[in-house]
Amino acid sequence: MAAALLLAAVPAVQAAQPLPARAPSANALQRSRVVYDAYILGPGDSLQVELLDIPELSGTFSIGPDGTMYLPRLRALYVEGLTVEELRYFLTQQFKAYVKNPQLYVRPVGYRPIRIYVGGEVRRPGYYTLSGVQVPDTQQQADQDQESSPGTNDLGAGRSASRRFTNQQGISGGSSSSTLFPTVFDAIRTAQGITPYSDLAQVQVTRKQPLSAGGGRIRTNLNFLTLITEGNESQNIRLFDGDVVSVGKSPVVLREQLLKAGQTNLSPQFIQVFVSGRVVTPGGVTLPQGSSLNQALSLAGGTKLLKGKVEFVRFTREGEVDRRLFSYSPNAANATYTNPILMSGDIVRVQDSALSAGIGVLGEVTAPLLGIYSIYALSNGAFR
Repeated sequence: MAAALLLAAVPAVQAAQPLPARAPSANALQRSRVVYDAYILGPGDSLQVELLDIPELSGTFSIGPDGTMYLPRLRALYVEGLTVEELRYFLTQQFKAYVKNPQLYVRPVGYRPIRIYVGGEVRRPGYYTLSGVQVPDTQQQADQDQESSPGTNDLGAGRSASRRFTNQQGISGGSSSSTLFPTVFDAIRTAQGITPYSDLAQVQVTRKQPLSAGGGRIRTNLNFLTLITEGNESQNIRLFDGDVVSVGKSPVVLREQLLKAGQTNLSPQFIQVFVSGRVVTPGGVTLPQGSSLNQALSLAGGTKLLKGKVEFVRFTREGEVDRRLFSYSPNAANATYTNPILMSGDIVRVQDSALSAGIGVLGEVTAPLLGIYSIYALSNGAFR
């Protein structure tokens, strides 16, 4: 395959060169290696290929579903799995059969949607497809031209847009626009946000490396909480195709974090729970994120007289049932056993007391007798 020949010919290509200027910490170096990792080409990507002073061999070309790109003279070439710089070197070698000392420029102009896995403590783990969006950006255009010129090493094709927020759909090529790439923020939001047990200070991103960098996978740890508390965008790295995002789980409810996330669009602003039993208005109740059981009872109109214990039921993702039975305590602190922080789908039921249950049973027994007596009385009155 062409890619295999290229890898044999260019053993010195690196996944990332040292970044200029200041001496970063070990954590910063680990993080930057993921942020600036080389973009791996695949089906759906579009690239502008320019041979200097030879317009008939230049143009914009797309990688097909089979991983090949069709170019003039060269015909179909298998390029899936290469980085932009590797592709530039490979095409330069191929065009030497037709052009003396070819000067080749390669620049991505359209990026395929990426498929990632979001796991850990999010509301809806699973595989998701995220797309970027094109926006006018002349400066980004200049940056991309510089990064893909001969003799340079592509560190991630569009690094200046790697930490923008977006989940809009659709991408297109064009020389006067840049792509806002999907980020960790978009991934967590697409997975319907966090739970009360999500630990945003422990978010991991795992990424596959190009074969020229040794293959395999690399992993970085992010303190994503600093993004929503301090606006630290360095923790909101750009995601690539095949990335795995995992959100850590806390053994206790992190209510302050949940409230902070609820003030952003990272998670849905409201949740819905079901309240039944001896309350004034039973049924579905919509609450803000971070609300407690007592707040749900208040929105249901409060409890009735002659109430019994409160039953709380939650179905966990592990297939277990968290069921609690306790006496109602209107002054209980938030995030305690008798006043838990609620999640969407929780069930709260205020049971009958012994007296109210006895009255209910008495009503069920006497109601048929009263009905029979009423019919008898009406019948006697009608035939007199």
